[in-house]
Amino acid sequence: MDKTISNEQPATSNQPFLEHLRQHLLVGDGAMGTMIYGQGIPLAQSYDELNLTQPAIIQNIHRAYVEAGAQALETNSFTANRCKLARFGLERRVAEINQAAVRLARAAADGKAYVLASVGPVRDRESDEIEANVMRHAFAEQITALVAAGPDALIFETFSRMNELEIAVIEAQRLTDLPIIAQVVADEEGYVRDSPTGVAQHITTAFRRLSDLGADVVGINCAKGPTGILHALREVPLDDGLLLSAFPNAGLPAFVEGRYIYLSTPEYFAESALKLREQGVRLIGGCCGTTPEHIRAMAAALRGLEPVRQKQVIAHVKHELPPAQAITEPEFLKSVGKRPAVIVELDPPRDLEHESIIRGALELKRAGIDALTMADSSLGITRMSNVALGHLVKQKTGLPLIIHLSCRDRNLIGMQAELMGMYALGMDTVLALTGDPAKFGDQPGATSVYDLNSFNLIAMIKKMNQGIAFSGRAMKQSTRFTVGVALNPNVDRIETQINRLRRKIQLGADFVMTQPIFDWRKVREIYEATREFEIPVFIGIMPLVSGRNADFLHNEVPGIEIPLKVRERLYRFEGERARREGVTVAAEILESVLDYFNGIYLITPFVRYEMILELVEKCRTLSLRPATKRGK
Repeated sequence: MDKTISNEQPATSNQPFLEHLRQHLLVGDGAMGTMIYGQGIPLAQSYDELNLTQPAIIQNIHRAYVEAGAQALETNSFTANRCKLARFGLERRVAEINQAAVRLARAAADGKAYVLASVGPVRDRESDEIEANVMRHAFAEQITALVAAGPDALIFETFSRMNELEIAVIEAQRLTDLPIIAQVVADEEGYVRDSPTGVAQHITTAFRRLSDLGADVVGINCAKGPTGILHALREVPLDDGLLLSAFPNAGLPAFVEGRYIYLSTPEYFAESALKLREQGVRLIGGCCGTTPEHIRAMAAALRGLEPVRQKQVIAHVKHELPPAQAITEPEFLKSVGKRPAVIVELDPPRDLEHESIIRGALELKRAGIDALTMADSSLGITRMSNVALGHLVKQKTGLPLIIHLSCRDRNLIGMQAELMGMYALGMDTVLALTGDPAKFGDQPGATSVYDLNSFNLIAMIKKMNQGIAFSGRAMKQSTRFTVGVALNPNVDRIETQINRLRRKIQLGADFVMTQPIFDWRKVREIYEATREFEIPVFIGIMPLVSGRNADFLHNEVPGIEIPLKVRERLYRFEGERARREGVTVAAEILESVLDYFNGIYLITPFVRYEMILELVEKCRTLSLRPATKRGK
């Protein structure tokens, strides 16, 4: 489209937005979402759609901010991009919703305030896998719609990843001559994530980059209250005519009687506005939790003051990455190239009785297994912490441990905390999993988190090995994790799973563990499909205990497929004889596996480690045979 700029300007200024900001301070408005939520509208509803369905609510909020002294209004369009509107079936109404947002703000401004067209990120969580092209098109569509309605500027806000904000600014620069305000979410030391590299950028670098791309105003919003933003801005120089903005939250929210309440008072915000001015900020408003009362106090405090054009800058101290530590390959991985290596899974109990696990681990160690692995509440069923139990087992047996880590139960904070705790306890080998949804487990009311998926988790761990936290900040010490990943070969088209595995290996996976197979013919298929990969593959084998057990696994457990002939074999027997048959079937599969692979992953059913002991012995016997293909 042709580049355009609105000719409609606030009557009180007689100046375009950018010219005004170069000469004066400007008071922005406060939170829109907080005000909507305060009127009893649930968070599960699309707040952007209210531009069409309940425009009076939006316009009244805008008017309240103008009456409080706001000289710039942000449109109610923060999440009005195609990807986020699609969650409500509104993806075809992008233009309609965004243009209504500008019209409502313009009418409420009534010549007394500038209108800033708000654009937020396309992605929410780290696990949101959205390609750059998809983000680019989503931003272009929203920006085009907003510009057509004639705002005074575009404001990009609450961007926690620099690469996404850069895409948005580039699209805006391509599509319009309107001024561009680009705001990041930074920590109190002034760091913001840079997704492609995973290394955090300091805002002094980020602001320079955004300015080079065409941003006219750069700043920080959300995430922190005024103090955090003030700390971050201390290191930002005011050279080259840099124009700064700041829209802090009203502190951190407290959850009171079912609602989030922000505790920062208007008086505190008035003081903070003066301090932000001292840091050279020109456009000062509020983000989450702020109300017209906060803006009224800020406007009164700033009235009649001129912008600060010079300040004393605190020199930025760059955080150096810690020296990378050499990662010692676990012994069980070293063994794969020489002889069959056996990993055994013992699942934590569903109650507090764990002595049977300790006994089983000791017996398996005496049998000569190479490593023990513990699942992480698989199938969404509540079990004892595998990290805590793994630590006890390691203390009492000395066995190498592989700890499964599921993204289902831990957000970004919890996952990094868990990894740091594991490393401190000497457990440095993990199996990175997305995890079974909680609704399929024994507590269907539980929430599945999924801030991450298995791909993000691999990337997180590998960054920690480089001494970089997932926030992008340098750590004081790097970790030395070895990362395993899962492969499900029990599918009609294994190519899809191999493509996923290929991506995991590109991210740095060190070994592979498969779902259990129950058909010896699968072995060659897996071998051919994984020949291109140089990392070890451990083939899952699980002895069945009965026909009912086989039927349950086949029909109700995702990722497991048991041939009818195998199920019929188990149904011919009961009790101990059925268990013997289950071991026999597993031994037959083991024999086929050892023709092609040196990695064996034995899964213990119901803590019946006696069945696994027989298979370990069988493995040692079979491994003495000559095998031409074995070694992966």
